[in-house]
Amino acid sequence: MAPGEKIKAKIKKNLPVRGPQAPTIKELMRWYCLNTNTHGCRRIVVSRGRLRRLLWILFTLTAVALIFWQCALLVASFYTVSVSIKVHFQKLDFPAVTICNINPYKYSVVRDLLADLEQETRVALKTLYGFPENTSRKRREAESWSSAWEGTRPKFLRLVPLMVFSQDETSQARDFLTGRKRKFSGRIIHKASDAMHVHASKEVVGFQLCSNDTSHCTLYTFSSGVNAIQEWYKLHYMNIMAQVPLEKKINMSYSAEELLVTCLFDGVSCDARNFTLFHHPMYGNCYTFNNRENETILSTSMGGSEYGLQVILYINEEEYNPFLVSSTGAKVIVHRQDEYPFIEDVGTEIETAMATSIGMHLTESFKLSEPYSQCTEDGSDVPISNIYNAAYSLQICLHSCFQTKMVEKCGCAQYSQPLPPAANYCNYQQHPNWMYCYYELHQAFVREELGCQSVCREACSFKEWTLTTSLAQWPSVVSEKWLLPVLTWDQGQQIKKKLNKTDLAKLLIFYKDLNQRSIMESPANSIEMLLSNFGGQLGLWMSCSVVCVIEIIEVFFIDSLSIITRRQWQKAKEWWARRHAPPNPQGQDNPGLDIDDDLPTFTSALRLPPAPGTQVPGTPPPRYNTLRLERAFSDQLTDTQEPAES
Repeated sequence: MAPGEKIKAKIKKNLPVRGPQAPTIKELMRWYCLNTNTHGCRRIVVSRGRLRRLLWILFTLTAVALIFWQCALLVASFYTVSVSIKVHFQKLDFPAVTICNINPYKYSVVRDLLADLEQETRVALKTLYGFPENTSRKRREAESWSSAWEGTRPKFLRLVPLMVFSQDETSQARDFLTGRKRKFSGRIIHKASDAMHVHASKEVVGFQLCSNDTSHCTLYTFSSGVNAIQEWYKLHYMNIMAQVPLEKKINMSYSAEELLVTCLFDGVSCDARNFTLFHHPMYGNCYTFNNRENETILSTSMGGSEYGLQVILYINEEEYNPFLVSSTGAKVIVHRQDEYPFIEDVGTEIETAMATSIGMHLTESFKLSEPYSQCTEDGSDVPISNIYNAAYSLQICLHSCFQTKMVEKCGCAQYSQPLPPAANYCNYQQHPNWMYCYYELHQAFVREELGCQSVCREACSFKEWTLTTSLAQWPSVVSEKWLLPVLTWDQGQQIKKKLNKTDLAKLLIFYKDLNQRSIMESPANSIEMLLSNFGGQLGLWMSCSVVCVIEIIEVFFIDSLSIITRRQWQKAKEWWARRHAPPNPQGQDNPGLDIDDDLPTFTSALRLPPAPGTQVPGTPPPRYNTLRLERAFSDQLTDTQEPAES
């Protein structure tokens, strides 16, 4: 190494180092506080006095805390939305309207399939309400139970036993089939909040379901014996109908010509050809007006009952199943053309002998997706397979999730929902104890243990029709004298009987006005506004800019980490050198022989420590005789002398 380079390296080694190359974090922080543009940090270093320095530390830390707090509020407000509502008047598309008879199948056609079930149901009802109330009740109970089933071999009560037990003694229950009391140790689930007394007693009616190995049984009770009988009947009904082919079930239900007596839309006559068949497992043949399968979607340019859909429905109460349904009428639902009609969930019931007017208001909603909400655009990002041939919705996701879990846990699908791929509906022959599995799974679904509610998300955009329903007696007393004979004559080929007003229902669906309301979400803050607010907070509390923030990141993270890493590396090198250094021979070094090749400079010499045990000599007094002025040269050179003037 050249002498100049050695001197430069020696000076660099001895002089104090500042800035990012500082040897310690303390010196780095001091250098930062002296050179930064944030005034609070600078005042901490240059202030004199401990109290003043402590106050500046407190002020600076408070300002930093306020900056973090305000920035957190700004970030939280960035993910909020502002809602705007727009109301505009325009020509509106008429929605799809699905109409179903409450009774799914004609009773005269399905009666043979349900004959055994109905016989057992009638006997069970007679047995339930045939208890005489007297002092010798126990003896008469045994007689009534044993005589009720003479000559019959019930199979449905053997599969799902009906039970009666007292609320005071839940460990024993009386079996409908044998009439004997037996011990019951399984769970008891009440399907209602309060149990209603049967025959002014504290007896509760329910049915028992057991697992495949009959080791786990559950007794489901209801608030009334009527409700228990209807639920018990419905379970067996679904089991029977699940084994009937779809084509046969369509033929057993009502045709469009039978259900629709008259039709009028926007002042123009319509008929069954304007309706599309939709078969529902629990409601039979339903018919959709203005469906997506039509060539064009109908629209209306006027509001009011005269410009909507007007139909007269033939209900035919004589063909109703007495145990399956207990009300008379029809169900109607308004929905989008690509939406599945959940008639059992949100359908509106229509009474017979009444004119039901349904006024509509259209509302469109548009929500923002992530990061503002958890909604989904089309359901493609939801890990649930859509088993419905319709657009995604929250209801479709929940039902699809439950049906999928049903197939996984029970090995078959529930009858009231569409079939998943490669699955079959549940029935006794292939799945003897599917009802126990179904009820257990349904209880878990209600308690949100299946995870369907956490996985399914709401759609980001949807249409909703707000319905206003009003009723009027129809036909009136004076008009039925001519109206009913005319309708009977018009439907002479389809309906071979004289119509009465309890067989008919009138339905009117229309827009109350053409004011469409749109609810749209928009971000409350943009990226530009967020950065601007950040800059305002930094300038208000610390008088710094984005460059200062970058400087803080560099000093407090990059440079500090570099110093720590460098010190650890030096320690590791020293440890490695000590471990692999050769052993020194015994003896003592002579400091006089330790010759430094590089002579100390003036600056480094001043920083050298004094030799131990020596005294620095004092400065001797001056010699005053040396202060006299003397000529530098005693004799002047001859060549420098000036010549004498003559």
